[in-house]
Amino acid sequence: MIYITDRIALDEQLIDERFVRASGPGGQNVNKASTAVELRFDLAAASLPEDVKARLKDLAGSKMIADGVLAIDSREHRTQSANRVAARARLVALIQQALVKPRQRRKTRPTSGSRERRLSGKKLRSEVKQARSRRGNDD
Repeated sequence: MIYITDRIALDEQLIDERFVRASGPGGQNVNKASTAVELRFDLAAASLPEDVKARLKDLAGSKMIADGVLAIDSREHRTQSANRVAARARLVALIQQALVKPRQRRKTRPTSGSRERRLSGKKLRSEVKQARSRRGNDD
């Protein structure tokens, strides 16, 4: 079990990890060892609330692949274990971000003072531009 919060935990059976060869740091070892991690999380089968799943799909964007599977790739470290930990940490961070409900926007109206300031600013700007055109015709 991977614990997201004190009430929410993920079943590790929903996580599929594949290890592939990585490019980048590692010297000759990079050609021999499969250190990069491709983590796949089955979002459809997860026991997360539906609103959290919807937010997670939006947050994941291109990381969501067919059939409701979230794919996370980690190849920034030299060791397989470090990449594995990094990929799982990114999954947990993404889910924690999806758990936060966005605040609902409350409609507001501009105050009469702000409306007046905006219109007086527009009037001044208009006068400046009108003065330019008048001066240009006199020449």
